[in-house]
Amino acid sequence: MTVVGSNRLRNRLLFLYFPLALFTIFLLFPFYWMFIISVKPNSLLLNMKVNPLYLTQFTLEHYRYLLSNTDFPRWALNTAIVTFGATFLSLTSSILMGYALGRFRFRGGNVAGTLIFLAYLIPPTLLFIPLSQVVARFGLYNTYWALILTYPTFLIPFASWLLMGYFRTIPRELEECAMIDGASRFQAMWRIILPLALPGVLSAGIFSFTLSWNEFLYALVFMGSGEMKTIPVGTVSDLIRADVFQWGPLMAAAMLGSVPVAVAYMFFVDQYVSGLTAGAVKG
Repeated sequence: MTVVGSNRLRNRLLFLYFPLALFTIFLLFPFYWMFIISVKPNSLLLNMKVNPLYLTQFTLEHYRYLLSNTDFPRWALNTAIVTFGATFLSLTSSILMGYALGRFRFRGGNVAGTLIFLAYLIPPTLLFIPLSQVVARFGLYNTYWALILTYPTFLIPFASWLLMGYFRTIPRELEECAMIDGASRFQAMWRIILPLALPGVLSAGIFSFTLSWNEFLYALVFMGSGEMKTIPVGTVSDLIRADVFQWGPLMAAAMLGSVPVAVAYMFFVDQYVSGLTAGAVKG
């Protein structure tokens, strides 16, 4: 028994803990690097005699510079408004679309579901060309609506496909019983199906929130001037001057910009994983 137990422990160390440790170090190193650069004095940033992996002096000067000498608070406000607006619009549309495709049987339903998912595969670099014409035609340049209305073009396809698969995992008998008791179709969906599909809805919401918060190309083209910049655009345009990189404030902006996404995943990671798994199996 001792030999079997020692072999099992050795196998777990070799095939489980060691690969996980390597992957964790590889995954967290960029965040560690951002953090030590953001709190290291300028005098040490380019000092080749000091090991760059160690932190010998600590300062918050880069954070103070970022918050007081740049428009970072304004960029954060713009990013939050656009992200919440686009996420709300995309999630509402995706719930209705996913419910229709997952619950109703009609001619062309499967083809429509496949086409919606294929729309997600179209690169945003191709979509923004016709979208720029639409934004110009309606006079939306440099307004919040330019991004709130264009982000759903790449958020709704995946979120709808994800929710369509999740709605199919919920037994139809539940809403049929509710409708027999007098509930309308909308009431059955709102009071019975939607609470049960909460993990899938949260997954779609986190997915939409993350992509909207980090999006760069559309924000640069449609809202990249003046005070309307978002965090990704403002950080790159104002903290990089020609070949001069302000590494300290750049890394401080990256750290602060990562906080909302990290908090969202920290609180909803279980629902996010379960929602993705159910959608993948039943979609």
